[in-house]
Amino acid sequence: MFKKNHNLCQNRTVIRFNLLCYINFLYMEKNHHGKSQEEIKELLMQFDNLLEGRPNSFIEEEGFEKIANYYDEKEKYHKAFEVLDVACNQYPYSATLLVKKADILISLKRFNESLTLLEQAELLDASEPSLYVIKADAFLALDMYEEAEAIIDYVFDNFEGEERTELLFELSEVYDDYENFDLVFDCLKMILQLDPTNEEALYKICFWTDFTGRNDEGIKLHLNIIDQYPYSELAWFNLGAAYQGLKLYEKSVDAYLYAVAIDEKFDYAYRNMGDAYIKLKKYKEAIDVLEKVLDLSRPEAVIYEAIGHCYDRLKNFAQARNHYRKACHLYPEDSQMHYKLALTYMHESSWKNALKSLHTALKSHVMQPEYNLAAGRCYLQLREIDEALTYLGNVVRVRPKNATGWSELLKCLYLGELYEEGIEYAEYAYQQTDQKPVFLFFKVLFLFSSGKIKESILHLENALSINPKLINQILEMNPSMLQHQQVIDLIASHKKKPVRKK
Repeated sequence: MFKKNHNLCQNRTVIRFNLLCYINFLYMEKNHHGKSQEEIKELLMQFDNLLEGRPNSFIEEEGFEKIANYYDEKEKYHKAFEVLDVACNQYPYSATLLVKKADILISLKRFNESLTLLEQAELLDASEPSLYVIKADAFLALDMYEEAEAIIDYVFDNFEGEERTELLFELSEVYDDYENFDLVFDCLKMILQLDPTNEEALYKICFWTDFTGRNDEGIKLHLNIIDQYPYSELAWFNLGAAYQGLKLYEKSVDAYLYAVAIDEKFDYAYRNMGDAYIKLKKYKEAIDVLEKVLDLSRPEAVIYEAIGHCYDRLKNFAQARNHYRKACHLYPEDSQMHYKLALTYMHESSWKNALKSLHTALKSHVMQPEYNLAAGRCYLQLREIDEALTYLGNVVRVRPKNATGWSELLKCLYLGELYEEGIEYAEYAYQQTDQKPVFLFFKVLFLFSSGKIKESILHLENALSINPKLINQILEMNPSMLQHQQVIDLIASHKKKPVRKK
């Protein structure tokens, strides 16, 4: 499914900077950075004076916090802890400093001590927002999942407005860090229940609905949002993605159609709609919406590939190749595109052209089974037996238990009239593929073709008793077997018998 990636949560509106404003912005940033550096340098000097008991060493609460943040950013956690130890002695009733100290203790992996400090900070000031984010971090580090989950409800009940929303976002990031993805979803769901138009939450929850598989909840949530805000294209998009996650492709298409009716330039809705149409095997409709994506955004290999796939399914192989080539141009390292190009030629029995594309694919993946199998089939059609055997031999070496590779190899041996080798390899294939009965029939074929009629008849009787329908595969290759009366009699005697289970 085409959908926004995990980090795509910014507003889709493009922000254009005036050049003069941008230069002023950089100038202000430079000066601000310079002032910050000077301030930190002064604070660090004051802290050294304080440790040495020199005059002019008084530091305000905010100053201690800035010094601790300075060391925290540089990952000098022991130094930050030392600063906060002094700070908390000087300001014992500062919840802010206690919370910062608890945060540093988490960086030092001293989780229980962190929780103890957070309890003290909560007694001093329970309204300190970051306290609950750090507490969730400590609980998760100690595998105290129920306690970590309970923080969501506490935040919901005890905070309001933007502060509550921001806290829930921060908690979602903590839960993400600890791979507790259901709690990430819960936070985003709660944000949208409070603020149904929150764009950041709408962007993010699309990913997490799919990732956690909570599509049913996603559908209910977004239907409620749409009831209140029927012109929310993001809610319609997310509803479509949730339906798509449940493979309800008709419903997902309907939802995406509403999204693009509201915002006709909503390229991601067209992408997902294209995928849904492909799943519904509505290839013409898929082509139309995927071409719309190309009109709205920069060309991408994945879109050209998807359109090529649709033309492929419609048996318009020339157009399929056209789009696969465009994908190759954008992503020349993708050997799969060259393989798909080759398949379009194979559908048209253009074996030499197919081989050109296959050799390009094989340059980067010499032993890739599908590429070798296709090359082997092309050479087989061209009756270049030695070349075909080389590539088909690669297939069975890489996938010795795969019946298709062995079947193609045995057909190649038969066309090359290598009957003795065929008898040997048919037996080997039978053992390697956990005794697939088709290889008993191949052995019959090679025995018969090499003139070992009696032995062939004995093996045919055994093979027919296991699966008589498979006889057709070898009769297509050697119809002259039906000129032998014993073969006809054996086939007739097994026609009405049930298949013997091995």
